[in-house]
Amino acid sequence: KGKGKGQKGKVITLKIAKNSIRISFDGGRRLDLSKMGITTFPKCILKLADVDELDLSRNMLKKIPSSIQKFQKLRWLDLHSNQLEKLPKTIGTLQNLFYLNICNNKLTTKNLPEELNLLKNLRILNLGLNCLDSIPTSLGALKELKEIGLFDNTLTTIPNSVKKLPKLKKLNAKRNPFPDSTKQEEHADPTKGIETLYLVQEKDLCCSCLKMCQDERDKLNKLKNVTPSPSKKPHFPLLLTPNSSAKDNQEEWRLR
Repeated sequence: KGKGKGQKGKVITLKIAKNSIRISFDGGRRLDLSKMGITTFPKCILKLADVDELDLSRNMLKKIPSSIQKFQKLRWLDLHSNQLEKLPKTIGTLQNLFYLNICNNKLTTKNLPEELNLLKNLRILNLGLNCLDSIPTSLGALKELKEIGLFDNTLTTIPNSVKKLPKLKKLNAKRNPFPDSTKQEEHADPTKGIETLYLVQEKDLCCSCLKMCQDERDKLNKLKNVTPSPSKKPHFPLLLTPNSSAKDNQEEWRLR
């Protein structure tokens, strides 16, 4: 049983989960199960559903169950750098959520639940490094949203309902195939706010994302190395010809 089904992940017991609870900077209780090698959502953590924050980032999760709705107190949910292809509709029941990071997964527009627009208190949403070819206009219902990450997808446009959110301060939509450079600049930062930079370590990126980043880096390096070659070799006679004082002291310096 279980053969041929891929890598078997670490089994998280209730004891391990309890020992992974941390107190966050604002006094909330955070269940931190990041970088644990988890391949399936640990059902035992449903017994700890009263935590304020849940970090399951940098694992190998392919699915989040609908039972995530039991975490009704949740304000902060980090699922970045997994292998998620879709999210459950019940995520829309987490009405206290103000931070949701689902960056660096395999989410498609089709599998982005419409119920995301029910997260009325959401302030930060990161959808970067996924497979999104469009953004649902319904996300314009998230009136409290201050920051949204849409970078490294396959977007050709961003709906006005999202760009014109009343409290939006940062929108990062870099490296999307927008029709032309002027529009790309407009999409990248329509709020003229401070650009957000998201850093991840190479080991936390999937193979395709890592290759994409490395290719971009190689392109930049090539551009840096292509410098206009002067028609003549630079000639600095004053530097090549020693002045009288230097001539007089040449032998002395050689001996030293």
